[in-house]
Amino acid sequence: MEDNGRDGIKVENGYGFEDDHEQKKKEKEEGLSVERIFENQEVPSWRNQLTMRAFVVSFVLSILFTFIVMKLNLTTGIIPSLNVSAGLLGFFFIKTWTKFLEKSGLLKQPFTRQENTVIQTCVVASSGIAFSGGFGSYLFGMSETVAKQTTEESGAFKNPSLSWMIGFLFVVSFLGLFSVVPLRKIMIVDFKLTYPSGTATALLINSFHTPAGAKLAKKQVRVLGKFFTFSFFWGFFQWFYTAGDGCGFANFPSLGLKAYENKFFFDFSATYVGVGMICPYIINISVLLGGILSWGLMWPLIDTKKGDWFPADLKPNSLHGLQGYKVFIAIALILGDGLYNFFKVLSQTLAALFFQLRRRYVTNALPIADHSSPESSRISYDDQRRTQLFLKDQIPTWFAIAGYVAIAAVSTATLPHIFHELKWYYILVIYIFAPALAFCNAYGCGLTDWSLASTYGKLAIFVIGAWAGSTHGGVLAGLAACGVMMNIVSTASDLSQDFKTGYLTLSSPRSMFVSQLIGTAMGCIISPGVFWLFFKAFKDLGTPGSKYPAPYAAVFRNMAILGVEGFSALPKNCLYLCYGFFGAAILINLIKDSLNKKWARFIPNPMAMAIPFYIGSYFAIDMCVGSLILFIWEKIDRAKADAFGPAVASGLICGDGIWTLPSSILALAGVKPPICMKFLSRRTNSKVDAFLGS
Repeated sequence: MEDNGRDGIKVENGYGFEDDHEQKKKEKEEGLSVERIFENQEVPSWRNQLTMRAFVVSFVLSILFTFIVMKLNLTTGIIPSLNVSAGLLGFFFIKTWTKFLEKSGLLKQPFTRQENTVIQTCVVASSGIAFSGGFGSYLFGMSETVAKQTTEESGAFKNPSLSWMIGFLFVVSFLGLFSVVPLRKIMIVDFKLTYPSGTATALLINSFHTPAGAKLAKKQVRVLGKFFTFSFFWGFFQWFYTAGDGCGFANFPSLGLKAYENKFFFDFSATYVGVGMICPYIINISVLLGGILSWGLMWPLIDTKKGDWFPADLKPNSLHGLQGYKVFIAIALILGDGLYNFFKVLSQTLAALFFQLRRRYVTNALPIADHSSPESSRISYDDQRRTQLFLKDQIPTWFAIAGYVAIAAVSTATLPHIFHELKWYYILVIYIFAPALAFCNAYGCGLTDWSLASTYGKLAIFVIGAWAGSTHGGVLAGLAACGVMMNIVSTASDLSQDFKTGYLTLSSPRSMFVSQLIGTAMGCIISPGVFWLFFKAFKDLGTPGSKYPAPYAAVFRNMAILGVEGFSALPKNCLYLCYGFFGAAILINLIKDSLNKKWARFIPNPMAMAIPFYIGSYFAIDMCVGSLILFIWEKIDRAKADAFGPAVASGLICGDGIWTLPSSILALAGVKPPICMKFLSRRTNSKVDAFLGS
C-alpha cells in the first residue's frame, strides 16, 4: 500500500523532487514556504506520532473541554470553536513535560507538531461527543423532565441512565469515521477543499513549533492561565451568594426589575463574556436582536391575548399557552434557516463536485508530450511534500468498508434493545443512506466550514417519527434516529477537518484516524459520566428558568411531536406565526446571499436570533459585553487583540467551565451556599420588612 502511495504522487504531480532547484526559485517568488522551515526535521512514523504522553494529556484536556461543552449545551446551546485553546493547552502541557525530562536527561522523543496534531484531534473528537451525543438536545429530550413540558398525549419517555447512554454512543459514534476514510484523497488532494477550521488549526500548530511562534505561545498560555484563574475564582466567589432560587449575581437586575422580568440583565457570566469574544460580532448582535424581538415585543403582546388565544388559567410552562408560542416559533426560525442552508450547501456541493469531476476528466483526456503538465508544474514545494506524505500511509478501502458494515450490523442488532420503538429496519434504512449524507456534510464543511449535522438529525426526526407514527412510539423513535444520524454525519466532517489539519502538519492519516478512534472512545465514556454528574447534582436540570434549562431538549422533542402529530399540537394562531417566521428566515438568508460581502456582514443570522426566543436574552447581554471588550481592544491595539484575544476568551470559558466540577461535587455532597443575595422592588421590600417586624 505504501509503495502505491509513493508511485501515485509521481503520477499525479508529474515530477519528483529532482526539480528542487527550480522549486526554490519559485518559493522566493511565492513567499516563505512553511515546509522549508521544517525540512531539516525528521517526520516521525505514524506509530511514533501516537505517544502515551499525548493520550494522557488528551484524556485530561478531554475532561476539561467536556465540562465546558456540557455546560454550554445545558445553558444556551451556543458552542464556540475551542480549537485554539485545545491546541494551546496541548502544546503547553507536553512542552512542560518534555522540558522537565530534558533537564533530567530522560527525554527519548522530542515534541513534534505531528504529536501536537494528535492531541488536538483526540481532544476535539472526545469533547465533540458532548455535542453530538445529544445531552442537551435529542437524548435529554427523551427524559421524563422534558416530556412533562410537552403537549403529546402518550408522554412516552426514557430517563437517562449511565449504562444505556454509554452503550448507545459506542454503537453509533464510530460509523461516520469509517464512511469518510475512502474519500480522503479525493477531498484533500484532488479537490483541495479548504476546511477553514482544519486549516486554521494547522497554521496555529505549525506556528507553535517555530522559535518565534513558541515564544508567542508561552505568552498566550500565561495570559490564558491568568484569566482561567480569575474566572474560576469568580465562579467560586459567586457560589457563596446562591443559597436559594433567584439568588446571586446571576440574578442581578442590572437593567431594572421590569427588564429583569423579561430576561434582560447582565448575569456576570465569565463563560458567555468569553464566548462573545470568540463568536463573530454579527452572531452576538443577532442573538441580542432575537431577544429584543421576542421578549421585548412579541411575548408581551401575545400575553395580552391570554383568555382569547389560550386559556388564562394554564401553567406557565404549558405548551398550550405562551410557552408554546416561544418554542414553536423558535423551531420555525431554526428549521427555516437550517433547511435554506441545507439546500444551499447541498447545491454548492453538487455543483462543485460536477465541475471538479468534469475538470479532472478534461485534464486526464489531454495528450501530454512531456512528463510534466502545466497544472502540475505550478504545484509548490509545500504541496509536493504534504501530498507525498499524506498518500504514503494509506488506510485500505476494504478495511473502511468492512469496518462500516460490521459496526452497522452490530448497531442494527443492538439499538432496538436500547430503544424498543426504533425498529431494526428504520436503522437499516438510515445506514444505507448515511454514507452519501456523510460525504455531503464532509464536502460541504470543506467548502463552507459549516457542519449541518443537527439539520440532518432534524430531518431524521421528521422522517422516522412520521414513519413510526404516534401509536408506535414515533416521538422516541424520531429522537433516537436523530442521534444515529447526527453522530454519523458529525464525526465524518470532524475527521475530514482532522485529515486537512494532518495534511498541513505532515501528520499521517493513519495517526489521525487512530487518534480520532481513541478520542471518540474516550468521549463515549467521559461525556455520559459528566452529564450524569450534572443530572444527579442539579435536580431541576432541564426545567425552564433553572440554572441549566437545556433549551434544545424541549425544542428537539417538540420537533418530534410535530413530525408525529402534525400541526394539531400548536396553540391558536401559532401556525400562522410559524409560517411567517419560517419564511422570514429564508428571506433573510436570500437577502444576505444576494448582497456583496461589504453589506452582507450586517445581515443578522436567523439561527442565532432563534436561541433567545425560548430562554431569554440575558446571555446575549454577556456576549455583547465580550464583543465590546474585543472591539475596544482592537481599536487600541489590533496586533495584541489578535494575538491574545482568543487566549483571554479561552481562559474565561475554561475557568468558569471547570468550576462546574467542584460545584457539582458540593451539590452532590449536600453542601449549600451560606448566603442568598436577592433583589426586591421597594414595595415588596416594605412588605417583607413589615412582615419581619411583626
